[in-house]
Amino acid sequence: MTAIDFSAFIDRLATVSGEAILPFFRTSLTVDDKNTGGAFDPVTAADRAAELAMRAMIRDTFPSHGIVGEEFGPDRPEAEYVWVLDPIDGTKSFISGMPAWGTLIALTRKGTPVFGMMHQPYFGERFSGDGQAARYRGPRAARDLMVRPCESLDRAVLFTTSPRLMNTADRAAFGKVEEKVRLSRYGGDCYAYCMLAAGHIDLVVETELKPHDVAALIPIITGAGGIVTTWEGAPAEKGGRIVAAGDKRVHAAALMALRAG
Repeated sequence: MTAIDFSAFIDRLATVSGEAILPFFRTSLTVDDKNTGGAFDPVTAADRAAELAMRAMIRDTFPSHGIVGEEFGPDRPEAEYVWVLDPIDGTKSFISGMPAWGTLIALTRKGTPVFGMMHQPYFGERFSGDGQAARYRGPRAARDLMVRPCESLDRAVLFTTSPRLMNTADRAAFGKVEEKVRLSRYGGDCYAYCMLAAGHIDLVVETELKPHDVAALIPIITGAGGIVTTWEGAPAEKGGRIVAAGDKRVHAAALMALRAG
């Protein structure tokens, strides 16, 4: 398969997932809780339909590839190439009628993300990257993605989905970063990372992420010139506690503040 063929396949994959999701958005859909008795972890028919549609296309086109998705069990996770899927990243926003959600599609090779896309079908936006370059396509424009320079935390705009998702110790450490930045905002899920790649914000700090939450976002951010690691500075593809920054100076300062916390 050529690069052009691969690009066309990714686009079809995103389109099919969006077609499965949009009929459910802002409707009175049933919401199930995957974590009965614990923290609310919603899932809907839209999540399941989109993942099943993507899995079917991948199996038909790349039968030797593995698939790891949020809603269903892994299929050939030991394969050289594995697709990592999150049909709706931001399901809590989705069920609330808020548009800060998207479909995350990643391709990994030997465990390393080599391509990622975030598709927001309601807005018709696609953010993609391969670690070397990143691209935005929307209904009114298409352009390369590039992070913006930011020399220090006191000039940075910080996002996290919610400090309430953090344990007590991590929330306190996050607070050390938050008190140093120019502006902090909550919400966004995958959208915040794409806004970082687009040069609109400077820093995202989160915890308890799964591989499907971050694998697609890594090639987008690094392709736009940013950096994504764990709080310890290690590779981020396995999830956990994550720091993404557009400028290495802000990333280093955030890691120092988190460790001090």
